[in-house]
Amino acid sequence: MTAFITNDADVAEGAAWLALAEPRFASALDATGPLPLRLAPGGFAALFNKIVSQQVSVASARAIWGRVELAGLITPQAVAAASEEDLKSVGLSRPKMKYARALAAAEIDYDALRHAPDSQVIETLTSVSGIGVWTAQVYAMFNLGRADVFAPGDLAQQEAARMLFDLPARPTAKTLEEMSLAWSPWRAVAARLLFTYYRVAKDREGIT
Repeated sequence: MTAFITNDADVAEGAAWLALAEPRFASALDATGPLPLRLAPGGFAALFNKIVSQQVSVASARAIWGRVELAGLITPQAVAAASEEDLKSVGLSRPKMKYARALAAAEIDYDALRHAPDSQVIETLTSVSGIGVWTAQVYAMFNLGRADVFAPGDLAQQEAARMLFDLPARPTAKTLEEMSLAWSPWRAVAARLLFTYYRVAKDREGIT
């Protein structure tokens, strides 16, 4: 049965479970304090936003997305009807124009996706050009509220795990995936904890 995170109480419940299951998580929570909900609406615009954010800085992604919204390019119909010049003018690179059009043409049933099994969500999203496993996993966690999805390929989570578990090197995606099995059924809360711990630890070390 698919479990969902819908509010702060769910995150707190998962964090408490993780702290009991793994002492290092208890220590990390002492450093981070309560974890953020990090839940946002899903749908076409949310996925398009993630495509826009790929391989650019946070500031650049926000600026480009602001222009996308201002131009009204936040529905499949608007993107499909847009010219190449329209898409270029808001700051999309040629590959991202292609990915935007692929997403617009995919005809994803976002309402059905909300209730689909985790594996089906990932499979459906990664079938679209420009959406990789990491993007699909992040969407499942933070736009669909899936409680037991994890993104082991995320570099920040890998680095957080290295620091928290005192590992000799940053774990590979495969290694972190194997580690995360012990954190089920609250792997998405573990992801929130690792993301937050990464920021706290880097701030403490004066690293940006």
